[in-house]
Amino acid sequence: MTDTHLPARLAEVREEFLELPQEDRLELLLEYSSELPPVPEHLAGNVDMYERVAECQSPVFINVEVTDGVVAMHATAPPEAPTTRGFASILVQGLTGLTADEVLAIPGDYPQTIGLTKSVSPLRIAGMTGMLVRAQRQVAEKR
Repeated sequence: MTDTHLPARLAEVREEFLELPQEDRLELLLEYSSELPPVPEHLAGNVDMYERVAECQSPVFINVEVTDGVVAMHATAPPEAPTTRGFASILVQGLTGLTADEVLAIPGDYPQTIGLTKSVSPLRIAGMTGMLVRAQRQVAEKR
């Protein structure tokens, strides 16, 4: 993976994880799970506006809005799935505020580069990858 197309916030998140010893990285992911922003009022309870992320074992739903070329990502993930919720939080915080072009340029292997492949199952990494791919597809469709 090259950093050429990695937005600053996602690069910071990756560095934050990689600076920690392997055994502390899961704890940081769990901290991110508590930082998942609530969905805006106009989306709350409106499940038709969300896309289910089938790659996730837990019920994760995302919605991406593009307004004047700027992306806002929203996600729901149950509190009882903290690793998945943590990944959703990283992406929501990392993609919101970027331009559509910046989101589309994020390398698809970003989830594999943040240092969690030894801390969580491959299935969980695949779930985060699924969230990113679906967000990018939604951005491409809505820009």
